[in-house]
Amino acid sequence: MTEQFYVGIEQDSDAGLTHLGRIVRDAWVFGILPESETCAGWSSAQMQSLYEKIYAAWEPYAHLPSRLPDDLRKRHTYFYSMAITQAKKEGWSPDLSEDD
Repeated sequence: MTEQFYVGIEQDSDAGLTHLGRIVRDAWVFGILPESETCAGWSSAQMQSLYEKIYAAWEPYAHLPSRLPDDLRKRHTYFYSMAITQAKKEGWSPDLSEDD
């Protein structure tokens, strides 16, 4: 079995509104990664490690954006609203499909 590598948030489908894209975006929100880091070429082990850091960062806020302090909530809103706007331009719909 060959190892898979992440394409990076800029090449990810649905403007990065995928599971892996949300990990990268949340890393930007919490300042774990600089905004210039797209994670292109990262291995599944690297993405898993990043996920664990993100999970820990969300814990004090019960994994809810509404519980973030103002500065983090503003960053979250900024990054996600940009992604949602772009994804909608590309035909993405927030409605769940039969595969979700």
